Order: sequence, then structure tokens, then C-alpha cells
Amino acid sequence: MEKISVQQLNFFYGAKQALSDISLDIEDRKITALIGPSGCGKSTFLRCLNRMNDTIPGTRVTGQILLDGENIYAPDTDVIGLRSRVGMVFQRPNPFPQSIFDNVAFGPRVLHTHRENGLAPVVEASLQQVGLWDEVKDILRQDALRLSLGQQQRLCIARAIAVKPEVILMDEPCSALDPIATLEVEELMRILRANFCIVIVTHNMQQAARVSDRTGFFWLGKLVETDATETMFTRPSNKLTEDYITGRAG
Repeated sequence: MEKISVQQLNFFYGAKQALSDISLDIEDRKITALIGPSGCGKSTFLRCLNRMNDTIPGTRVTGQILLDGENIYAPDTDVIGLRSRVGMVFQRPNPFPQSIFDNVAFGPRVLHTHRENGLAPVVEASLQQVGLWDEVKDILRQDALRLSLGQQQRLCIARAIAVKPEVILMDEPCSALDPIATLEVEELMRILRANFCIVIVTHNMQQAARVSDRTGFFWLGKLVETDATETMFTRPSNKLTEDYITGRAG
């Protein structure tokens, strides 16, 4: 069942068109990977899904993005509420310069979803979900920036899920990590898929093949094709997709 339906999406940075006529259905409780060369529009598209591009002056969107059937670009959309439903994990771990506890508690505290004395169970549950609790339970008041990069990225995922989103967007979440930390985050994605719709941008095609259920291939601001990941990597419909996957293009 689709969680997000993108219909004829166009995106502009001023006069420059970055995305052209994108239509894509994104299924709930699946991992959708977006692949393609640098500058092809993958990250721009990802940020459209929770309106992060709104913060950039001079941008413009046409078309629709439906979340559970409702257009997130409708004039009356609660953008803060949207971003609590559609969380974001960035390319480089970006924990706040606060304690581990306060990083995870940040969203529930700001959104007033829990009383202060009820935050501890939320923090523990979120850290448990990302497999970090046993590693940090005795140092929760320690500065989060003292964690390893891999731990910081899992902490950022815990911070994202603490507000109970429905969708998690991940923009190259492993690009700054070593191979062991990368595998830990990939395994975490597989676990989280049971409860969340996940969309990941990656330059690592092996990663897309390992973790995703469906893959979309972007080229020069257009979505060339999308399919089940296994089909995409073994029997792509488009010659350009085949050329990119086999290294002959891009």
C-alpha cells in the first residue's frame, strides 16, 4: 500500500528546473532507494517529501505530493506537523551539542508530546530501537559529540524516531561511516522497515541492492524508471539504467 504518491512534480531553484515531471508511488513499510549520479536531483527530491526545500529562497514547486492521500503542498498544511510525520536523517551525523539524553528528548520536548518526567521511557525506547541503549545507558548525560561517528548516526536516527514519525528520509546516511558502522546502519534500516516507510538516497549501488525493496533511478532531474530492486539490478527496462548500473554511464 502506498504511503506517498508523487504526481507530476516539478521543482525550480529560481529559473533553473531541477526536477521534471516526477511521478512515483512510495510504499508503506518498505525501503525505497533512490540512485543516480551526483547532481541528478535525488536529494532535492528527498527534501521535497517533507518540504525542507521551503527554507531555500526562490524555490518553487508544481505538482502534488500526497501523504496518506493529502497534498502536503496545500496552502493550509501544518509544515511543523508534516516534519514530525516525515523525519530526516542527514548525510553526516549532526547530533546537537547536548547530552545523549537531550538529543533524543529534543523533539518530544519541543512538541510537548510528553511531560518532562515522562521523557526517560521515550529516550530509552528510541535508543533500544536503534540498538544503542546498551552502549550508552550509563553515559546518557555525556556530550553526544563524544560518540563515534557510527554511534552519532544511530543517535540521530533515534532522535528522528522519538517523535514517532511515519516516514524516515535518509540522505546518504552511511557516506561518512566506516564499513562496520555502515553495516550496522543498514541492519538497522531493515529492522525499522517493519514500522516505518523509509526512503534512502545513496550513491552506493551495492547498498541499494542490499537494503531496499524498490529502487528509483534519477538522471538529469528526471526519474528514468522505478521497479522492485531485484528486477532493477538484473533486468532494468531502460538502456540508460543498465548503462548506469554496469558503470558505462554516469
